[in-house]
Amino acid sequence: MTGHLFQLFRDGAPHTRADLQRLSGLARSTVAARLDALLDRGRPPSRFAMDPSARLVAAADLGAAHATLAIADLHGSPLAETHAPLAIAEGPTRVLGWLVSSLSGLLAELGRPPGDLAAVGIGLPGPVEFQTGRPVNPPIMPGWDTFDVPGWIRERVDVPVLVDNDVNISALGELGLRGGPPDLLFVKVATGIGSGIVSTGRLQRGARGSAGDIGHVAVPGGSDIRCACGNTGCLEALASGSALARALGVESGSDVISLVDAGDADAIAAVQQAGRDIGRVLATAVSLLNPSAIVIGGSMARAGAVLIDGVREVVTARSMPLATEELTIDVSRAGASAAVLGAAILAADHALSPEVIEGSLG
Repeated sequence: MTGHLFQLFRDGAPHTRADLQRLSGLARSTVAARLDALLDRGRPPSRFAMDPSARLVAAADLGAAHATLAIADLHGSPLAETHAPLAIAEGPTRVLGWLVSSLSGLLAELGRPPGDLAAVGIGLPGPVEFQTGRPVNPPIMPGWDTFDVPGWIRERVDVPVLVDNDVNISALGELGLRGGPPDLLFVKVATGIGSGIVSTGRLQRGARGSAGDIGHVAVPGGSDIRCACGNTGCLEALASGSALARALGVESGSDVISLVDAGDADAIAAVQQAGRDIGRVLATAVSLLNPSAIVIGGSMARAGAVLIDGVREVVTARSMPLATEELTIDVSRAGASAAVLGAAILAADHALSPEVIEGSLG
């Protein structure tokens, strides 16, 4: 298929016809025919490479209390970006209306027509059924349950729309930035807690998209603490930024970080204990998944070693040596950009998939 041959160009390097024949294993005549399908009429060049700026993707990170939108090229590299202090609780029409309006503004800023847009990738702070792009019973997203996010946007922007939870796309962003490892567990600790699972280089969503939802795993000793999901004793109710803020009598996780930075003993102890509670759940994940790296992201990752050391302490103590002797546990390198990078990768991967490329030539 021509679409599969096109995948060889995604490394960004120029290739000769001989390179393509060797890499694809196809006959010379087959390579020539499929290249002709990809090229406009004219003198055939001797070397071929993908132009990542030929089309664009939009990437949105819609968080509990913030919204970020970027326009990126087909390598997922952001070209323009905008932010807003927009609460997800304001509802889908308000939040997605901001996205569509901001998208038009960024395209105009870049001097690019709407027709250059190939796809939109969106991350939401709650459970998402990936096949439909609809949130399902999201605890902190009133008014969003089963809302047709892709359909609403496509009525206004006629391109494919991919929607996933924000932790999954953050895992994609971290993986893309690092270039691996192929077995990685990304853990976001912010207003809530969740994880994205990468196994053998592929994001694992599970049967309907809820794989990695560790925030609602019960933690021993927390049975009297109620969670936003309606249960008690959830990891999120004990160790998230909002849970720590409540326990310390401050307004937000950012205030908790400020206390830690100022050397407040109670805040440091609380964050260390949160790390241990997270470590209890991750120790089970390490035994089940055997990742080579655990990456801690989200706003609470700014606590650095205060949080990470607690995680590492329990994971090392509670997991078998074979699973931990080469395991790294560190802070996200992508930081606050992880979700936007991942949303761009999600959209670009769809736009450049063999099926889409083949369909565009039809």
